[in-house]
Amino acid sequence: MLTRNKTILTLILFLIFILKISAQESEYYNENQLRYEDYIYKNNIQTVLLYKEGWELSYPIVTLHNPSSLILKFDDLDSDIKDYSYTIIHCTSDWQVTSISPTEYYDGFSDNRITDYKQSFNTTFKYNHYTLSFPNEELKIKISGNYIIKVFENSDPDNFVLTKRFLVVDQKVAITGNVKQTAVGSIRKTHQEIDFTINKSSYPINNVYEDIKVYVMQNFRWDNMIKTLKPQYVKDNEFIYDFDEENTFPGSSEFHNFDMKSLRFSGEKIDQITFKQQFYHVKLIDDEKRKFKTYQYQKDLNGKFLVQSKEAQNSDNEADYAYVYFTLKQETPLLDGNLYVFGALTNWTFYKNNLMKYNAENNQYEISLLLKQGYYNYQYAFVKDSSNYADTGLIEGNHWETENDYVILVYHKDFTARYEKLIGYQILNSVVKN
Repeated sequence: MLTRNKTILTLILFLIFILKISAQESEYYNENQLRYEDYIYKNNIQTVLLYKEGWELSYPIVTLHNPSSLILKFDDLDSDIKDYSYTIIHCTSDWQVTSISPTEYYDGFSDNRITDYKQSFNTTFKYNHYTLSFPNEELKIKISGNYIIKVFENSDPDNFVLTKRFLVVDQKVAITGNVKQTAVGSIRKTHQEIDFTINKSSYPINNVYEDIKVYVMQNFRWDNMIKTLKPQYVKDNEFIYDFDEENTFPGSSEFHNFDMKSLRFSGEKIDQITFKQQFYHVKLIDDEKRKFKTYQYQKDLNGKFLVQSKEAQNSDNEADYAYVYFTLKQETPLLDGNLYVFGALTNWTFYKNNLMKYNAENNQYEISLLLKQGYYNYQYAFVKDSSNYADTGLIEGNHWETENDYVILVYHKDFTARYEKLIGYQILNSVVKN
């Protein structure tokens, strides 16, 4: 009798979950609407990467008037060669379009073609790999701030295929700080505190409380950014940010890893590799909830991934694609929200493409993602209904010992300019001290 009642309850919860999924899927943005975030608009576009030249795991941040460039890479799974172009858009600190003219923030053309591409070689999935290095001779950036690079097709700016965020810094202030275990008793075992000082030196700032915005990001995530910090106190040229709770983040846990650099042999976290219906299928070892488990160190990439194939000479166009199957054991479906596979592999977003579905028969969440060969990080994130915040702690747990990056961004609204200048940034690590 008890077993029967449990089965009925599970089915009721599952039906509620299905109805909620159906309602949510009708609420997604129109795909023709441009978003000022990391987003892929076409199903044929895969594996979008944007990083600083020379380091594929770097954040997309460059210094103004510095010769270093950003590298944009992506794959098109359609077999024909496309006519892709790109432009950049200057944004405010909160990712709204600025009112200044494009000629004020870049020199060059508004429609610049992407001409560097390679066809895939010796792969089951046929694709074309595109690469762009910018700023370049065709487009030179003139001012600091937040930017979007928009890639579009057939010289039609409204036929966009992807957008990606990047930052240009004109370093005018120095930032020092550290990450430590918070002293607040209720969150002492789960949260990390980021204390830092901004030294403006001789840079003119009239009113730090009105003219300066300071944002703090964890692992370059935009959804859980702290963006309301004001200095605790000011001392000469220094702005001190040393609070008890306002500058804390849940530590989460180290990311799950899996190694798909080979499709011939099972790598780390790979349960099974099969080849059927002309393509590779990779089943990962099932995951379990870690919320109540003790902290365990595991080296990770803080949510990023690295494209690489052991069987290829050039992974850009010789690495293959596979359907990767994720499974999370869960007795009953979660209510009042949805569960997602989360990390750079899903653009740090939570949309229908990475939304997990509940299998009531096997008591587990499931999803398959089409991914290129490489080494990947991921977590499971719960997003409450009508929320824009991904809670990884519900499944993964939170620990103050977890290794995380924290990116500090300092913006200045100069009364002589009509845009917010990005005048400083610093990356702090919770384990590696500067």
